[in-house]
Amino acid sequence: GRRTRPDTEAARPGIPHGPRAPRPAVRRGHVPGGRRTRFAPVPGLRDGRERRAGGRRRDRARPRGGEEGVRVRAGLHRLRANSDRGPEPENTPINRSLISSTNVKRPRRKNTGGSLGEAHARKIGKVMDMALRSRSPVVGLNDSGGARIQEGTDSLAGYADIFQRNVDASGVVPQVSVVMGPCAGGAVYSPAMTDFIFMVDDTSYMFVTGPEVVRTVTNEDVTKEDLGGVSVHAGGTSGVAHGSYPNDVAAMRAVRTLLGYLPDSNDRSTLPVRPVTDDPDRAAPALDMLVPDDPNQPYDMRDVIREVIDHGSMFEIQPDHARNIVTAFGRMEGRTVGVVGNNPQTLAGCLDISSSEKAARFVRFCDAFSIPLVTFVDVPGFLPGTGQEHGGIIKNGAKLLFAYAEATVPKVTVIVRKAYGGAYDVMSSKHLRGDANYAWPGAEIAVMGARGAVEIIFRGDGENVEERAAEYVERFANPMVAAQRGYIDDVIEPRDTRRVVCDDLRLLRDKRMDVLPRKHSNIPL
Repeated sequence: GRRTRPDTEAARPGIPHGPRAPRPAVRRGHVPGGRRTRFAPVPGLRDGRERRAGGRRRDRARPRGGEEGVRVRAGLHRLRANSDRGPEPENTPINRSLISSTNVKRPRRKNTGGSLGEAHARKIGKVMDMALRSRSPVVGLNDSGGARIQEGTDSLAGYADIFQRNVDASGVVPQVSVVMGPCAGGAVYSPAMTDFIFMVDDTSYMFVTGPEVVRTVTNEDVTKEDLGGVSVHAGGTSGVAHGSYPNDVAAMRAVRTLLGYLPDSNDRSTLPVRPVTDDPDRAAPALDMLVPDDPNQPYDMRDVIREVIDHGSMFEIQPDHARNIVTAFGRMEGRTVGVVGNNPQTLAGCLDISSSEKAARFVRFCDAFSIPLVTFVDVPGFLPGTGQEHGGIIKNGAKLLFAYAEATVPKVTVIVRKAYGGAYDVMSSKHLRGDANYAWPGAEIAVMGARGAVEIIFRGDGENVEERAAEYVERFANPMVAAQRGYIDDVIEPRDTRRVVCDDLRLLRDKRMDVLPRKHSNIPL
C-alpha cells in the first residue's frame, strides 16, 4: 500500500501544511442515487475500504452493479482470529476468507427479498470457484426468501450450481454460514451442506416451507420462531445450527474466532499455530478433586477439559444441543485440537441419537482438516428406551463408531471415570486405532456396571450383593486389567493429564497412515 506519514511528523521543507490531522473515525461516503450517508470503517480492513484493479480505491459502502436486491462481495478479507481490537502478535495467523453475502439492498430500488436469480447464482459461483482455486475458507451471509419465482427454472438451476460447489468444497476448504434473516426453500440447503451454521436471535429463521405454506397444506398454525427459529435449530430440537448469538456483530465475531482455530484448507501445513502462553508441563491439581468418587454423582466435563487445554482456548460447538456430549475446539501448545467428552451432567453422559450424530459430525470435520482429536470418556453406555430404539439408535450410534474408526488424525483418549459396554468401544478406544489411550486410577472399564453385572450373573441369589460387586470391580472393571492386556497404555494421575497429552500430540504431529484405496466409504446415514 502507499506510504503514510505519522500524525506527529513535522511538515517537510517546501510543503506549506503542518502535521497531518488524525483521520476521523467516521467518514462520509456517497451512495449513487441516494443522499450522502455516514458509515463506520469495517473492523479488520485497512481504512474500511478495498482496492480495485489499477490501484484506485472505492468505498465499501457503495453497492456494486448487479441485479436488484443482491450484492455479492468477493475479496480476500483479513479475518482476525481473536475478537479483541488490540495489536496482534507478530506470528498470529491471519485467515483469508472469501465472503459471499446475500440480500444487501440497493438504495432507492425495489428489492426482491434476497431471492436468488440467475445472475445472483453466477456471482456466488465465482466466489466459491475462487475459494477453491486459492484454498481459502468460504463464509456465507444468508438472508434470502429462496428461489426467484419470476425467473422460473433459471433460479432453480442457480441453486443447483451452488449446491454442487458446496459439495466440491466439502473437506477441501472450511465453509461457514451465518443466517442473519429469514431463509426459506433452497436458501437453507446450501447452509445445511456447509461445515458450521450460526444464527442470530429473534431475526434468523430456517425452514423448507414457511408458516403460510404449512397453514395451507396441513392447516397448522405456527409462528416462524416455532417452525424454524433459534430455539429449534440451535437448541435441543433439530441440531441444524452450531451456535446462536444475540446480534449480527456477535455472530460475526464468533466467525472470526472460529476461523482462528481452522486451517485455510485441508493442507495440514496451514494449521494455525499460536504463541505458547501455557506451560505444556503444567500440573492441574484441580483435576484430582473435580471428579466425584461416587460413579452416580454428576459433574461438568467442560471443567475437566478447561484444565487440560491451554487456558482460555475453549470454543464449544453446539453448546445447547445434545448436552450429554461436549464438542469443542481448543489449543494444546498453541495448536488446534478437537475435543470430545461425555458430560455426566446430562443423561449421566449416555450416548443417544442426538449426541452420536453431533459427535460424529465433529469428528469427521476434524479428520478432514487434519485436526488432532482428544477424547475424554465417562460413559455408562447407550441410552435405553423404546424412543431411542424406534428412532434408530443402532444406525445413529454406528455413525460415531464409523467416524472414529475412519479417522486417521492423531487420537488421544483419557478414560476419566467409567467406560461400559459398546460405548467403551465407540469412544475412540484402542481397538479403533487409537494412538494413545489412558485411564485415571479410579476408572472402570467393563461390559457393564458392577451391580448390574452381579444381578445378572447371580440371578435369584440376592445375598452378598455388595461383596460380589466389589469382587467384580477388582477382577474385571479395574483399569489395570485393561492395561495388562494392552487396551490401555498407562494409568495416569489426573494432575498429569495435560503433560501426558501434550507429549503424545507432539510425538504424533507428523503421523501418517495409509488407507485402502476406494472411491469413498459408506457411512451409515
